[in-house]
Amino acid sequence: MPQSPWLPIPEKSDFSIYNLPYGVFSTPTRRPRVGVAIGEQIIDMAALTARGKFHDLKIPLQVFEQPSLNAFMSLGKPVWKAVRQRLIQWICEENSPLHQLQEESMLPQSDAKMLLPVQVGDYTDFYASEEHATNVGSMFRGKENALMPNWKHMPIAYHGRASSIIVSGTPIHRPKGQLMPTGADRPVFGASQKLDFELEMAAVIGVSSELGTSVTTEEAENYIFGMALFNDWSARDIQKWEYVPLGPFLGKNFASSLSPWIVPMEALKPFVTEGPKQQPEPLPYLQKANPRNYNIHLEVYLQPAMQEEVQICRTNFKHMYWSIQQQLAHHTINGCNLRVGDLLASGTISGSQPDSYGSMLELSWNGERRLQLGEASRTFLEDGDTIRMYAYAEQDHKRIGFGEVKTKILPPL
Repeated sequence: MPQSPWLPIPEKSDFSIYNLPYGVFSTPTRRPRVGVAIGEQIIDMAALTARGKFHDLKIPLQVFEQPSLNAFMSLGKPVWKAVRQRLIQWICEENSPLHQLQEESMLPQSDAKMLLPVQVGDYTDFYASEEHATNVGSMFRGKENALMPNWKHMPIAYHGRASSIIVSGTPIHRPKGQLMPTGADRPVFGASQKLDFELEMAAVIGVSSELGTSVTTEEAENYIFGMALFNDWSARDIQKWEYVPLGPFLGKNFASSLSPWIVPMEALKPFVTEGPKQQPEPLPYLQKANPRNYNIHLEVYLQPAMQEEVQICRTNFKHMYWSIQQQLAHHTINGCNLRVGDLLASGTISGSQPDSYGSMLELSWNGERRLQLGEASRTFLEDGDTIRMYAYAEQDHKRIGFGEVKTKILPPL
């Protein structure tokens, strides 16, 4: 890949030439449209298309003049790759159309408002980290019964609520619902006292599949457009009372936060790595021939009101037991169809060390220990707290970042 862009890109930039993530933005003079991040700039894809620069690729003019990436993603993988290759070429050629049209086709990221990048039709949340599942199981069932009998045979998941997925920067209100106080014989109504974050990655589906067909682990990457950071908020006390027998509902569906930038799968290829050894061997439809995990560093910061933020978690996506390809294969093995814009979230990503746990539930061990944050301390999240998640991959002088997911917690309505 070329190494010498004409555009100044800060060292250690999340948005290097190896990345080129997609998002949706607006400004006071530009309606919502598709953009690509490079350095501290955004490439206005609609402006370039209006000048006929993608005419030979047969990309309709209106594809990039949309408030979501869905229309572009639906064009398929060959178009994604062709556009990416063209942008890389233009960023490295002094006399490229991008350079010549720089004034009208590029703008500082600081001048743009980032919007939810995809129109999400369906959202599925997996439970794919063995460390997280073991931690949660140990808390509530004991170490001997930490993992349920089915956990190592298939990627466990539930269907979430797409309507409450919000973009980074959108605050959330503390949810209310039924709670069962310790020692009580009947529930009470009130605001959650155990509000929590969940550090996750989300796969964005870019190609639909037919109802009644299945997608194999080998075919999965043809359906995934890219990956994004994801915070799947949880109200642990609401969830604890409601989840038997049908699983999460009001304890989860009040909000999930998505990063504004979607990193293409093509950009993740240099960071493919082996995942954990799977024992017992999965059934044939879940087996994979090649390494499919990704070496992505993940960090979580908590900022109490009127204080500096403190890093509370540092972990890596490569530790996930079930890969995103296996998740997709399992999701469709019964003939369930995928649609453009669907999200498949990984579930909470936790490592083996206490500072690598991806939720307050684990960091505080369900409230048994307080997490020290300078002058403040926490077991769960309080009103006025801000959670910021950050992710990047770096290897062989190549660095790509996912931006951040940042959300402030407001009092209940």
